[in-house]
Amino acid sequence: MDELPLLPNGQPMIPYGPDATCTLELCPIEWSVLQYRPDLAANIIFLCLFFVLLVVHVVLGFRWRSWWFMGWVVCGNINEIIGYGGRIMLYLNPFSFAGFMIQIICVGCGPVFYSAAIYVTMSKTVEALDPSLSRIKPNLYYIVFMACDTVALIFQAVGGGLSSSTSGESEAAVDLSLAGLVFQVFCMAVFGVLMGEYIYRYARAQGGAAAIGARLKLFLWALSAAVLLILARCAYRVAELRGGYRGGLVSNEPLFVTLDSVLVVLAAAALAVGHPGLVFLPTYTGLKPPKGPAAAEEAGQKGEADSAIALQDR
Repeated sequence: MDELPLLPNGQPMIPYGPDATCTLELCPIEWSVLQYRPDLAANIIFLCLFFVLLVVHVVLGFRWRSWWFMGWVVCGNINEIIGYGGRIMLYLNPFSFAGFMIQIICVGCGPVFYSAAIYVTMSKTVEALDPSLSRIKPNLYYIVFMACDTVALIFQAVGGGLSSSTSGESEAAVDLSLAGLVFQVFCMAVFGVLMGEYIYRYARAQGGAAAIGARLKLFLWALSAAVLLILARCAYRVAELRGGYRGGLVSNEPLFVTLDSVLVVLAAAALAVGHPGLVFLPTYTGLKPPKGPAAAEEAGQKGEADSAIALQDR
């Protein structure tokens, strides 16, 4: 593709970039960055699933007044919806520069908002149960790891910006994006270890997992599942980008659906199943950690009754 053929009007066939002139009718699909036409049905399904999850999280957020948690997760869902809209644009025209950039940015950044919700939730969980069992102070869970995600996003954003002026062939752009992803995976892995160890130490302090209430157990299992799912997805993105935008994994849509789309949908669903409203008390300003481990066990059951009483007293 050293010398691009010309259009009837004399302009070159440009396969990528803001000035792209290629369409399915004019250029082979292999000239596009993804080298395939995204499956329309699959992308519509995932767009709809993220919309349903958005509605579910909004309903749960207002029911339990979990404003901070709802805000982060809803932002993640909106990013995913827009991102899959970009993939639908790529179905209509695989050479669409706007569609490619939308899906790269929004599908790529969506899980970061879920991670932020998890970091804040973990902070409040440690504060509610037993801060003395944690290796770090409760507020450091979101201060440190949200800062790490911000740094990772900056690297990915700069890499994405550089790639926008090439056909995905800029090594510097790929290296920057890859560095951001690797750093993100490392930070998430460290967070997962701290979280897993805390849950283990808390369970042991309570006399074993059997001594933990059903609601708190469901909440902790679901939160852990969301972390593992997001971590697995980010690890896939690292492997995907190692070969650059022209690598084999980038052009493998079934793998993308399995290790990105499905994992992120499951992570968002896990955050709905293990909603913090299960263990935190609702207040007018948001969810509030109950006072002490025993109260945390029963907070979810009391929360709905307290919420109903509060509404009657307004």
